[in-house]
Amino acid sequence: MASLALLPLTQPSFLPSKPFKSNVGFPPSPPLNQRTSHATPLNCHKMYVPGNGASPEAKAAKNLHDFFNYITVKIVSAQLQNYNPEAYKDLMEFMNTHSLNDRDKFCASLMRESSRRKTLALRILEVRSAYSKRDFEWDNLKRLVFKMVDESNTKLMREYVQETTRVTEKETGM
Repeated sequence: MASLALLPLTQPSFLPSKPFKSNVGFPPSPPLNQRTSHATPLNCHKMYVPGNGASPEAKAAKNLHDFFNYITVKIVSAQLQNYNPEAYKDLMEFMNTHSLNDRDKFCASLMRESSRRKTLALRILEVRSAYSKRDFEWDNLKRLVFKMVDESNTKLMREYVQETTRVTEKETGM
């Protein structure tokens, strides 16, 4: 019996290696008469907030920055109270004569007082950065804000309904 040699079939070089697609660069379209299960995206825009230049987020960021400075001074002072009472006393003396309301002015003044206070200021800057980046619970803040707004709205609506219901009861004699 004669043996047959099987050679692998290869595609001729003049044919493209992949089938030609006419919609290159576009997503594949569904077959005709077939509904897509994708929701049509809405072109919603955020609320317009009138103001004098700064966005509400920028104002909130400024307030959080001030708050971080306050928290950081409390953290550093608690640390110093335990392991360096002399530096703690120095920081408390400085806080009695300088306001924490302007975070940068407070730290700048602390830096320029003396080399010892410069070290305290650098520690405050370091802790402020670390706290805002690693320790502050941003997700928890968002959750708490949503919860507070919802609870406040519910309370106000409940009080309003109770007030208007009492007035209606008094007017009707029921």
